Amino acid sequence: MKRPFQLVDVFHSGTASGNPLAVVFNADGLDGAQMLHITRWLNFSETCFLLKPTHANADYRVRIFTPESELPFAGHPTLGCCHAWLRNHSPRKSDAIIQECAAGLITIKRHETRLAFAAPPLQRSGPVMESQLIEIADFLRIPRAEIEAATWADNGPGWIALQLATAEAVKALKPAASHHTSLYIGVIGAYGAHASPAFEVRTFFTDQHLTVREDPVTGSLNAAVAQWFLTTGRATAPYVVAQGSCIGHDGRVYVHEENGAVWIGGHCSTLFAGDCEL
Repeated sequence: MKRPFQLVDVFHSGTASGNPLAVVFNADGLDGAQMLHITRWLNFSETCFLLKPTHANADYRVRIFTPESELPFAGHPTLGCCHAWLRNHSPRKSDAIIQECAAGLITIKRHETRLAFAAPPLQRSGPVMESQLIEIADFLRIPRAEIEAATWADNGPGWIALQLATAEAVKALKPAASHHTSLYIGVIGAYGAHASPAFEVRTFFTDQHLTVREDPVTGSLNAAVAQWFLTTGRATAPYVVAQGSCIGHDGRVYVHEENGAVWIGGHCSTLFAGDCEL
């Protein structure tokens, strides 16, 4: 049958500069194996499938897939799906859109000219074992001493977040092309005082072949890092993050606090739309 789809540019700073996302509508008739097959064929970092909600308060339900597996939550799919859904639907509430996903209910709001989601609770936080940090430093091809701080920052994918001294140090990273185990690593460094953007972020993860890939812009990692930085005083909100410049993108992530919650925002645009026969 024909199902509508959109290709959305998420966290962009200009045309085709963010993280691309495929959104397939009316996906209730597809099973998980079919969704994974479609995602692998498209080969984006994530593809989303919109379904009827099962929770009374949700506006829609989404299943999020990488070419390797299904994720309970991811940031750029959350904003991209919401943007795509809003092109043809109205939310139940006037001030928020409620997304249902495997991680639970996620609240999304319009903030200025952008969409923003409330950062979900971390599933794991706290110190990273020294042996792991030594292994990660070896993977990044930097001395262990260059990692100034580290924490588990897992809100679904399983991120470990690292802080380096500067944004320039982050941009200079040349990690190994493969790794012997699965990993999800996020690295952040600051630009000079009062600079905008304030930070540079890069994220690295392994695919099903243990080949290392770099994500253009990563909402889940930025959400977890924002919770870490704001709680520990490493940053004050609002602030802006740049990501993707090392792989030809120019993404922007906007972080602010509201009513005790951390919000992760960005610009979204639909670049292609049509019907797919699935």
